[in-house]
Amino acid sequence: MGKHALNASLACAALVPLLAAAEMNTFPFIGPAVRSRPAYDGAADRQTEFIPAIRYYSGPLFVRSTEGVLEGGVRMQLMPGLAAGGQLAYEAGRQASESGFLERHKVANVKRGASIGLHLEWDQSFGPMPVTLLGRYRHNLDAELGDQVDLRLTLGLHESGRFRAGVYGQGIWGNAKATNTYYGITAQQAAATGLPAYQAGSGLMNAGLGALWAFDVTPKWVALGTMERRRVEGDAAGSPLTERRSGNYISVGLAYRL
Repeated sequence: MGKHALNASLACAALVPLLAAAEMNTFPFIGPAVRSRPAYDGAADRQTEFIPAIRYYSGPLFVRSTEGVLEGGVRMQLMPGLAAGGQLAYEAGRQASESGFLERHKVANVKRGASIGLHLEWDQSFGPMPVTLLGRYRHNLDAELGDQVDLRLTLGLHESGRFRAGVYGQGIWGNAKATNTYYGITAQQAAATGLPAYQAGSGLMNAGLGALWAFDVTPKWVALGTMERRRVEGDAAGSPLTERRSGNYISVGLAYRL
């Protein structure tokens, strides 16, 4: 992704996230999806995995995977178009077995876990175009792994018959603990891996631009997918663990309307 495109996406996010009022599917659904992604942000190797596609709201309770992470919790409407809540989210960590580079250098895993946090979500429509802005804070339950904040803007751009499409931009910021968890190398780790020691500071970790689509196969089944170009930023970009600054995320799934 070029510098101008990245700056444009972040500028839009500062003014005004995958699927909400700009969610193309406002009904509850659940189903399987397949995703192709880098082994970690900054990796040259890729992985293909099964992931859940889910969106379910019941009163103040919700579970969803449509906003970039698998999360569930409670939320409330502060006013029309503005909601706030708290969530428990799955944190995937980083598995050395998925990357030849990490395996060769014997870099330790970042363990899978969960985070707790808060979010604020704004949903509006500008003429026929629905817009959603989501801001989310995530504190890893293992405090040593740090905190992250993400901002996500989604625009619903097209709807014709059974087909819907939109675009989104997002950025993820981390404190020093979070950035060093994924991109820092201590003196002890340098001795074990053969890589140079590296201290990363807080700041923007990555930013991305993506497109999303949905197609009603039948009244009960919907096909959906996303394509995102993501770029490692800030101190994370200068880490010896970053082989490639940009990577693609592609997913496709089939979900059942509940």
